[in-house]
Amino acid sequence: MADVSVRPASPTDAPEIARIQLETWRTAYQTILPAQVLASLDQDTFAAQWLASVSEPPSMRHHILIAMEGESRVGFAAFGPDADLQPEDPDPETTAAITVLLVEPRWGRRGHGSRLLAAVVDLARADGVTRLVAWVAAGDTASLEFYRSAGWESDGLRRELDTGAGTVAELRLHASLAD
Repeated sequence: MADVSVRPASPTDAPEIARIQLETWRTAYQTILPAQVLASLDQDTFAAQWLASVSEPPSMRHHILIAMEGESRVGFAAFGPDADLQPEDPDPETTAAITVLLVEPRWGRRGHGSRLLAAVVDLARADGVTRLVAWVAAGDTASLEFYRSAGWESDGLRRELDTGAGTVAELRLHASLAD
C-alpha cells in the first residue's frame, strides 16, 4: 500500500500547489475554460498567490491542505468562511466554502480527493462549521460526481463567471456537517 496522507500546507508547498493547479486546469478543464484563458495561466503568478495565502491566511478559519503520496504532492484543497453568502443562507458563522479541491489527474482514482474532503470536514467541524458549500463548474462532471458520491447535493443556485473570454456556468453544492 502506498504511503498517503493529508497535511496542512506550508510556504514551501506554494510552487507545487501552483503546478498542480495549472496542470489540472490545463488537463481537466480543456472543455470548460476557453483556450485563451488556459494559455494565459502563469505558474509563477499562481505560486505567489498561494504563498501569500499559506503564509498569511485572512483568518484562523482559512485552511490549505496538501495530499501526499510518498514524497509527492498530488493534490490540495483550500477552504474558509464563505465569501459569497446568499440571502437565503443560514448563519454565516457556521458555513464555510471549499474554494478549490484538486488532485492532479495522473494521481486520480487513488482516494486522494476523498482524503482531502475528509480532512476539510474534520477541520471545518473543529472550527464550528455545520455546513459546507462549493461552487463547481457545470461542465466539470468528474467533480460534480465526486461531491455527489460523498453525499453533497445542489442547493439550486447557479452563477455565471466571466473569464474575459466567455462565461463559465457554476452550480453550488452543499453538505450538512451536523451529526
